[in-house]
Amino acid sequence: MVLAGAALLALVARGLPDNLRDPVASSMRRTFLAPLVMLQERAEASRRSLLLDNARTAIRDSVALRAMTVGALETENERLRELIGLGSRLRFGFVPAEAIHGRGIRDVTTMTLTAGSNAGVTRLSPVVSPEGVVGMVTTVDPTMSEAMIWTHPDFRVSAMSEDGSAFGIVQAHSASATTGYLMELRGIPFRSQLAPGSQVMSSGLGGVWPRGIPIGTVLSEVSTSEGWARSYLVRPAVSPADVGAVMILRSNRVSQGFETVWSTAAAAEAAAQRIVVAGDSAARSAALAEAAARRAALDTMQRDQAIQVPGGLPPELMPDTLRRAPVAPVLTDSAAAAAARRREAARRDAARRDSVRRDSIQRDTTSRPSSPTRGL
Repeated sequence: MVLAGAALLALVARGLPDNLRDPVASSMRRTFLAPLVMLQERAEASRRSLLLDNARTAIRDSVALRAMTVGALETENERLRELIGLGSRLRFGFVPAEAIHGRGIRDVTTMTLTAGSNAGVTRLSPVVSPEGVVGMVTTVDPTMSEAMIWTHPDFRVSAMSEDGSAFGIVQAHSASATTGYLMELRGIPFRSQLAPGSQVMSSGLGGVWPRGIPIGTVLSEVSTSEGWARSYLVRPAVSPADVGAVMILRSNRVSQGFETVWSTAAAAEAAAQRIVVAGDSAARSAALAEAAARRAALDTMQRDQAIQVPGGLPPELMPDTLRRAPVAPVLTDSAAAAAARRREAARRDAARRDSVRRDSIQRDTTSRPSSPTRGL
């Protein structure tokens, strides 16, 4: 029946004149053919979505992949900038290399470096990063070398406090689930005491490590059975997991000393902190000056309101409070309100005196008899 009705309507539409075909077709699409038109539109949209699904999925995956790598790229760029800064401060006597870690996760004690004897690397050459001590070279090949990280049980470095008041030996601390990778400073004389947060540097004793390379920061004192020396727990300046690019120091550069290399970076950081503090102080001073200027303006306005004379009032009718000059500065809202009340009372007194004077004059003129000779 539906098919027959559709065929009949099609025949009728074919027989319609040209001027009636478009209006009839438009009315049919807006009425009983509207659900079919809507279904056709949705089918076309679904078809387009299916055709574009693969392309959209590929774009979404690429955006997610780029977002995942942005953080790693920024971190790598920052470390490369720090390494370039270290190279500019060293100026000479170093070999840049890339560190290749082993497969271990919690037992990282050695690493492979992409530089060997052809580049001037020798055994026991110090390996450093922009943060400080990393390790030392143990095996050298023509194109590659192997280094011992400070986490190795056999690693030792002669150390001292930043002010040079205490000397000792730094080695790897026995790692646990709570402490992680930490160092231990041993052999500090009992009379010398280091506060938490003190910087530990290489002392230059022993002939392997030069003086002035950061090692770590003191965390706390470790209780030991030795009564003649102290031991301290040290947070390392370099984390083994963050080591990617390093500098291998040559013997000619080691003999020159490093007192001005890492101290320059520390001084720059301290200078940046001082600049921030100075900016905060300047902003605070400007805010205080602005507040003082506003208070002075408000005090001036209140003083002017307090000593203002009511308009049209003769001096002999002025109240004593207004005739007395100068008036002290008004500093509070209650004093300003009191001054306003006094001015209002003065206006009422003046108006009452004027009304009394006019009434007296009128009574005098009405009570006196008129006399023709008064004008004479």
